[in-house]
Amino acid sequence: MSLTIKSHFASRTYLSFTTKPSRFTGYNTKIRPNSIYHFNPLRLTYYQPKKMQAPVQYSPAPLIKSSLIEPDGGALVDLVVPEGERGAKTIEAESLPKVRLTKIDVEWVHVISEGWANPLKGFMREDEYLQSLHFSSLRLKDGYVVNMSLPIVLAIDDETKERIGSSSHVGLVGPDGDLIAILRSIEIYKHNKEERIARTWGTTAPGLPYVEEVITPAGNWLIGGDLEVLKPIKYNDGLDHYRLSPKQLRKEFDRRNADAVFAFQLRNPVHNGHALLMNDTRRRLLEMGFKNPILLLHPLGGFTKADDVPLDVRMEQHSKVLEDGVLDPETTIVAIFPSPMHYAGPTEVQWHAKARINAGANFYIVGRDPAGMGHPTEKRDLYDPDHGKKVLSMAPGLEKLNILPFRVAAYDIVAKKMAFFDPSRAKDFLFISGTKMRTYARTGENPPDGFMCPGGWEVLVKYYESLQAEEATQQPAAVSS
Repeated sequence: MSLTIKSHFASRTYLSFTTKPSRFTGYNTKIRPNSIYHFNPLRLTYYQPKKMQAPVQYSPAPLIKSSLIEPDGGALVDLVVPEGERGAKTIEAESLPKVRLTKIDVEWVHVISEGWANPLKGFMREDEYLQSLHFSSLRLKDGYVVNMSLPIVLAIDDETKERIGSSSHVGLVGPDGDLIAILRSIEIYKHNKEERIARTWGTTAPGLPYVEEVITPAGNWLIGGDLEVLKPIKYNDGLDHYRLSPKQLRKEFDRRNADAVFAFQLRNPVHNGHALLMNDTRRRLLEMGFKNPILLLHPLGGFTKADDVPLDVRMEQHSKVLEDGVLDPETTIVAIFPSPMHYAGPTEVQWHAKARINAGANFYIVGRDPAGMGHPTEKRDLYDPDHGKKVLSMAPGLEKLNILPFRVAAYDIVAKKMAFFDPSRAKDFLFISGTKMRTYARTGENPPDGFMCPGGWEVLVKYYESLQAEEATQQPAAVSS
């Protein structure tokens, strides 16, 4: 094994490891009402001394600072209005011109409000938008550069722009008509969709999921400004206790006395190849001298394309992975990353890494074709599978993050388990793509033993059985002649 190691606090580390030899609403997932750990992560508790009869001076034992890596731009932003001010702010919001948000717009409000996009304090104004679009970064007033590879913007149509008129502030209204936030000191500028699409995805080919869902139907204007969110964003879907903010995650890393945090993002069920990457990362960090590296298993929880496994099913599957002992609950935190998915390859993977900096992770696992997808009109990958990890090693504003690239894991038919691919015996390896995995589950065919833990696989099979049952009921009845 060879390692190249730099300081893990101030600069990026590159580790190169070599070794020998549309949602189904009828499906009732059984998500636990509380966390899958021994405590509820939304009720973080710390040791308190027992009350003494005589007053004593108590100095709590020092915790490792949650800033294993500092947030971009300094302190985390918190854009949620304090509870004592919400009444007055709500009255003010009711008096302002309104902008109606889509479900995905609300997801972005959530992302911004908790500091995932730190130091961004609202939807981008034009200068921020142009820096993000053309340089994948923002230069702060002090000259500090932070990564910002995806524009985070809010689109409005001509009618809304005219209704806003000369107002400096607007109220943001959710899809159900409830007031979500105030956007202050607004700036309205042209939404050049073709330029945005071409620069973000590197193509304007039809069929890009986020483009078709969000950008194509959007208005011709973008509105930026500073956000004041009237109350924390909740989805009331049984999964809110998994949606830990960067601040909450940092507190939990402290509670567990983490001296390293390594993040792994995915939007698919966890198979044993993923677990191999995560467990092997922890082993190597221990070999490097860390005493308690903690895994942040951080599935994406915002918009995903129609054929991806829904979030609630994925979260139930993840819980089975921990229950079956594939990952250790004591050294693993499972939480939902609320961002929508772009499927923008090397451009988007920078956003995924940057957001985890703000959550306190100082190591980031990157594998093959992160945030990629198949070309929407041709039979090929949309992006080079190796470009994501190469871009992360060079991206401006990510210098302080330790990047952990790994080789591809595949099913070793000789060892009958998931293993790192060995080119010297390539014929012994079976590659099971996400599409192939979903096909297995949909047809009821079992994958090879050792591909996924039995409990997790059962969750997928039940989901696809329920999906097929619903599709069957929607088939038009045959008309007899």
